[in-house]
Amino acid sequence: MKTKNPGKQRKMLYNAPLHKKRKWMASHLEENLLLKYDRRSIPVIEGDTVKIMRGSFKGHEDKVVNVNVKKRYLEIEGITMSKADGNKIPKPIHPSNVMITKLNLTDRWRRSKLEKGLSEETKKEIEKEAEEQIKKEVEEEKIRKEQEELEKQEEEEEKELEKPEEGEVEKQKKTTPANKKPEPKKEKTKKASKSKKTKTTKKTTTKKAKSTKKTTKKKEAK
Repeated sequence: MKTKNPGKQRKMLYNAPLHKKRKWMASHLEENLLLKYDRRSIPVIEGDTVKIMRGSFKGHEDKVVNVNVKKRYLEIEGITMSKADGNKIPKPIHPSNVMITKLNLTDRWRRSKLEKGLSEETKKEIEKEAEEQIKKEVEEEKIRKEQEELEKQEEEEEKELEKPEEGEVEKQKKTTPANKKPEPKKEKTKKASKSKKTKTTKKTTTKKAKSTKKTTKKKEAK
């Protein structure tokens, strides 16, 4: 940075593009790695084993789970903090508070950068380590898949046990009153009641008509 003004320096850090922020997320190498690769620091990636040098988790050594380039922090296995509601979330750690103890060499682009300017013996060692790491990753993926399949099978078995048998279902259908057919007698009674109502209405209309005829005849006789 050209400026000495701290405000401008902070502004440049926060507003910098991601390709620059990625380079700034570097941490120091351990002594044996420093001598081997002839480098003081290197950008951290997922899978690197790391040792925390400062803070409340000082001395903790584990793998890097996630690298957040935008916010410039790391997430390490086994390091969490509890929220007010009791849930636990990974604690963010800055790469400057960390030292790399073992590199993840599965990425060929990273290997090609590390091998620049090194002897052939060290290059061969790097390739051997990379092959071993790749084999371990393949084995871990197989184990994970097997565990997932076993879990799915267990869940399916539990669901099958929870379901009632076919004979029990049929018995329940027979015993339930909803499945019974409606009796024809009830329908007949409803129809009969309707016919009675119509008959009564007809009788009342005929009586009224007769009464009106009688009254008209009496008036004419007078």
